[in-house]
Amino acid sequence: MTSSHPWSLTISQAHHLLANKQLSAIELTKSVLERIKHTDSKLKSFITVTEEYALQSAAKADSMISNGEQTMLTGIPFQAKDNICTNSIATTCASKMLENFVPNYDATAVTKLKSKGAVLLGKGNLDEFAMGSSTENSVFFPTKNPHDLNTVPGGSSGGPAASVSAEQCLFSIGSDTGGSVRQPASFCGVVGLKPTYGRVSRYGLVAFASSLDQIGPLTKNVQDTAFVLEAIAGKDPKDSTSNAEDVPAYSDYLDGNVKGIKIGVPKEYFIDGMESDVANTIRTSIKTMEELGAEISEVSLPHTSHALAVYYIIAPAEASSNLSRYDGVKFGYSDLDSTDVWDALEKTRQHGFGPEVKRRILLGTYALSSGYYDAYYLKAQQVRSLIRQDFVKVFNDVDIVIAPSTPTVAFPLGDKISDPVQMYLNDIFTIPANIAGIPAISIPAGLIKNMPIGMQLMGPHHSEKTLLRVAYAYEQASNHGFLKPSIQE
Repeated sequence: MTSSHPWSLTISQAHHLLANKQLSAIELTKSVLERIKHTDSKLKSFITVTEEYALQSAAKADSMISNGEQTMLTGIPFQAKDNICTNSIATTCASKMLENFVPNYDATAVTKLKSKGAVLLGKGNLDEFAMGSSTENSVFFPTKNPHDLNTVPGGSSGGPAASVSAEQCLFSIGSDTGGSVRQPASFCGVVGLKPTYGRVSRYGLVAFASSLDQIGPLTKNVQDTAFVLEAIAGKDPKDSTSNAEDVPAYSDYLDGNVKGIKIGVPKEYFIDGMESDVANTIRTSIKTMEELGAEISEVSLPHTSHALAVYYIIAPAEASSNLSRYDGVKFGYSDLDSTDVWDALEKTRQHGFGPEVKRRILLGTYALSSGYYDAYYLKAQQVRSLIRQDFVKVFNDVDIVIAPSTPTVAFPLGDKISDPVQMYLNDIFTIPANIAGIPAISIPAGLIKNMPIGMQLMGPHHSEKTLLRVAYAYEQASNHGFLKPSIQE
């Protein structure tokens, strides 16, 4: 592999060139920064680019390599979604409320990546406080899809997905509360993984819905996802919900062999209203799996139809609680044009939050209010248990399930922004995995009218090894690896 365009490398290719001294981390980082300069005026995937900091980090990475301390991610440039805290670098959540907030600590995932010598390039755009499916809810600007600049990149990790797709970084880390890594990965033709709940520490991730949030990687291929997951997974004393399972060398399991693996196809995921091209593309992908030796059978997840309603009660309820800290007193935006403390609180929240965030706070506060708690929140938690049990039951018979990541390809900018229900329906296939806390990965399954579509694999808790193995086998056999967009410098 030549390095005439180092920005176009995968993690393993870059690692090889760095190890053999055919490329330095500074050269690689400069190349990627140039790529950002040439493409981001069109894409708007970055909120902040930390050029000086990135070059300092790259110089440190070169020292690590010289001293024989190289890891797989040493010298590899990455982007972090802007709701993941970064020490001395603004973390805005794409909101007026936090536009001047500069944390004095790193999220654990960022600490782990830095300790491996990875190079932080800057912060990726998102829907405000990660609430949205199109990255049009950012207070700064919408991000565009590199495959068609008139369409959305998905959300809420639209900046990270677009950035990886346009090769402005070698990988990114996003957050997934109801599909916010997998849905934009599907729209942008990249790989996106939501790990098992608790597999990756949430410390330093600005909370949206604490029982659903999870940090996950977006990469150009499945092998790179394995490398990043190895680096960020593991127990963290700063996050009591992180679990103590050992972190395996996920990349060691990518052998391309899926013979005898049992794959379930849930009938509830092939629904009316879904684009027929999407259904046909996923069914073709399932045939590929069968040809590779996997055993395919139809399964049922009967409570799937309730997942969207459950999510839009539980997530806003948790958001209402988590976002109560933005009161204009301790940190963040404060409206100073007010008569007393209550007026200041009201105006701060009125002017500091955008319409989608306010909508979800209102929904959540209503669901938690006296007289409605039992009817809505408690009922939603009970149905959540049923959805979880559906998966437990199915995973007694099959190893993983396979489904579309999204019901459609990327839609035009502005198409659904004024219709919240249509926007929410985008996450209909991704939400159940968050509700059940199980791992799920979206991998490119091909193009429909030149736009990418993703296939989703879901497995039982801590089955990332199996998911990555199956995803890798499919990627190797299907030629749908990294679907490079046509965006030019």
